[in-house]
Amino acid sequence: MGRIPEETIEQILAATDIVDLIGSYFPLKRAGSLFKANCPFHNEKSPSFTINPAWQSYKCFGCGESGSAIGFVMQYENLTFLDAVKKLAQRAGVTIIEDAYDPEADRKRKRISRIKELNNQTARFYHKLLMKSPDAQHARDYLKSRGFSRETAEKWLIGWAPKNSNLFLQFVREKEFKGREIVQAGLGGMRDENNPRAGLWIKFYDQLTFPISNDYGDVVGFSARVLRDDDKRGKYINTSDTPLFDKSKLLFGLDKARKAMGRQKFALICEGQIDAIVLHEEGIENTVAPLGTAFTEQHARMLKRYTDRIVLCYDGDFAGLAAADKAFAQLTAAGLPVKLMHLPNGEDPDTFIKSHGADSFRELMENAKDFFDAKLDKELPSINLASASDRATLLQGLAELVAEMSDDLVRDATIQNLSTRLRLGADDFRQAVAAAKTEKRKFPDRNKKENPLLEKIAPAPIDHSVAYLCHLAMASKEACDYLCEQLEALHDTIEDTPGGQILRSILARRPDPKSPAARQAFISTLSQPEQLALLQTFTEEPPEKPLLAAEETVTLLLSSYFQKKESALRAQLADPNLPVDQMIPLMEEVKELQSFLSNLDSRFIR
Repeated sequence: MGRIPEETIEQILAATDIVDLIGSYFPLKRAGSLFKANCPFHNEKSPSFTINPAWQSYKCFGCGESGSAIGFVMQYENLTFLDAVKKLAQRAGVTIIEDAYDPEADRKRKRISRIKELNNQTARFYHKLLMKSPDAQHARDYLKSRGFSRETAEKWLIGWAPKNSNLFLQFVREKEFKGREIVQAGLGGMRDENNPRAGLWIKFYDQLTFPISNDYGDVVGFSARVLRDDDKRGKYINTSDTPLFDKSKLLFGLDKARKAMGRQKFALICEGQIDAIVLHEEGIENTVAPLGTAFTEQHARMLKRYTDRIVLCYDGDFAGLAAADKAFAQLTAAGLPVKLMHLPNGEDPDTFIKSHGADSFRELMENAKDFFDAKLDKELPSINLASASDRATLLQGLAELVAEMSDDLVRDATIQNLSTRLRLGADDFRQAVAAAKTEKRKFPDRNKKENPLLEKIAPAPIDHSVAYLCHLAMASKEACDYLCEQLEALHDTIEDTPGGQILRSILARRPDPKSPAARQAFISTLSQPEQLALLQTFTEEPPEKPLLAAEETVTLLLSSYFQKKESALRAQLADPNLPVDQMIPLMEEVKELQSFLSNLDSRFIR
């Protein structure tokens, strides 16, 4: 299986209206000939996300994200190019027939497909062992002690990783997977990087396993829980980071909770997988849990796709309160209102439901308070407000959280409410919040860890004049014809100017300027850096006289190119050690350049 032909991509894009597509995800507002919305890829109060129906493209003038219908689906739903095209094809009713292309891309696709298949096969293998292996009796006993039925284990495909790792390796060999694929899937690693014959170590052994799925139900990794008190590993261990598994972009149970979030109009976030499963089994199916990691900006964005309200249900101990603060900071920055429910000390959703029943849990959930009211209810009894240091510490912590709020009106109302409860001056509180916001601007990435998997691809460098010529060539047949005629005269200039190769590709392929689908299909054949560079040029309507604009821009480009060349020659001539026999040819070249530049005064090359 290979690439999707450009003609098919063009057909899919021709059958897809980008305004209808993006409007199916969130509301759009017309702004003249364009449509606007708040950007889904970063947090903003004023809409800078713009959709251009004429070009069938989008661009955010806040964060710089841009692309076609395919690019939007890739970014918004975190899909590969191939999967995004297939999704749009299904939506448009277009049949895809792939043909052979790009061996490297095909190898990458197959590698990802094999990782998915290995994860799915491993999930079923672990589940079969849990249900049938005599050695897994202690795992079954643990599940029974937590109140999990056989049906629950089957629904969630809960499994048991065998204590003897050779059983897993034997299974992998029987399924014809390679050792390197175990490593690529994050299920193990090489004992010695410099000696492949040393064999592999396996990540999961004698643990309860919970398959982790993406939004659409594909198993992309595992979270495993230790079963024995004397096991010194962490309580939960996750699959290592892979192209498919990134904890900052995954929420346990989201694939099962999406529809329920829409019905219930909010999402419930708890701390662990077992709590999430218990709540789902009690009918509270709008529940998700992070994978033993801090709640992230990506998590907040994912939830915002499916709901506009959040209820946090974290443990009431110090670690739980700190985790709730971090989750609130990300959620409120994304513009999501947050409530906080508190269980009695020492309780989690699982133990609370066992002791008090699911209806009592629902009552607490439905009566959850605004985040700050619930936070103060929990923390104030242990704080001495008469102490200046305790009061300052409390104020600083609250100010840092309030500073994360993206809505000015809600932030000010929160400041008024907290000032009243704490008997503080509202102006003093505002100053503390302003100071916290200033500190945040100084150190915006203080709490962020570098992750090479999340690095953004930079646009290819492109000269401003070349970018404009690309824009004209794709917008006007007249301009494209003229530029093709000038290609020989522009050869050296294009070769030596950033972005010249992109212009050359456009003139070689000549996508139909009257067809947005043809333009976007052509763009999809370029490399990602080239696509980003080209899409940056489509921020304005083409001029009324594109041919005249092309002629003037070519003149400007040539003038700039040869002026730089003349300056470089003059710099060589200024060298006092330049031999006389080299000086004369350089002077002749400078004279020719000056003559050429003077002839550009007419502005047009004929």
